[in-house]
Amino acid sequence: MNASSTSLPGGTWALGDSTVTRFGYGAMQLAGPWVMGPPADHNGALAVLREAVEAGITHIDTSAAYGPQVTNELIREALHPYPRSLFIATKVGANRDAQGGWPTARRPEDLRKQVHENLQSLGVEVLDLVNMRMGDAEGPQPGSLAEALGTLVDLRQKGLIRHLGVSNVTTEQVAEARSIGQIVCVQNMYNLAHRHDDDLIDRLTADGIAYVPFFPLGGFTPLQSAALSGVANRLRVAPMSVALAWLLQRSPNILLIPGTSSTAHLRENIAGAGLSLSDEDVAELDSIGR
Repeated sequence: MNASSTSLPGGTWALGDSTVTRFGYGAMQLAGPWVMGPPADHNGALAVLREAVEAGITHIDTSAAYGPQVTNELIREALHPYPRSLFIATKVGANRDAQGGWPTARRPEDLRKQVHENLQSLGVEVLDLVNMRMGDAEGPQPGSLAEALGTLVDLRQKGLIRHLGVSNVTTEQVAEARSIGQIVCVQNMYNLAHRHDDDLIDRLTADGIAYVPFFPLGGFTPLQSAALSGVANRLRVAPMSVALAWLLQRSPNILLIPGTSSTAHLRENIAGAGLSLSDEDVAELDSIGR
């Protein structure tokens, strides 16, 4: 029996016609090193996914490019048939090469193939959410996303996708996306030390659109800051707990998808994100990225 989602930090948010927990789970770390190949501990990976759902998490983020196909297949093995409350978000726009790179793949035929790969590997007839990934490994890059997003809009109209979002995008691309078809979320890199989307987050909040920060804890290089350590030491908690709690308090439309391959670490993340930060704490932390 699943725990109540209201027991998770942050409560819930409406993604289109679905309601998800603001504290979610990102499956990227379940794949092998550099997000390639199978996990070192297959059963451990399944246990993390089941623990997440048992804890009440209803928002899982994945992609067929992770592995590739590895995390989707793990999700299917661990959780299918899926609970009615479970919302699985995926993304398209990049493939993997033999060296572990992320070459772009945004031609209409590429995107249609990736959508069908996600449908097959997840074992579903319709994808809850597909994020259109733009930019590259260096971050968002200028350019139109009209053709790529238009392809996904067509697939949504055909009933293969319920909701659309955009990822790794500029503010101009967000505006363009909203002019093409309804999007329910923006997924960009954002954390205490990377505050470039502050204004965008505020505008999206006003319009009821979710913002999903990837690398909420700094990515492959964990966040390090004297101010973060100072607040954490004062509160006698781990710095990463403070970083997650700050994101949830930053704006009600922020949805967290921290990843881990450990059930113990998953529980630590959930508990840490529930930390209540004072105005003094927040002011001190806000100085990091400004």
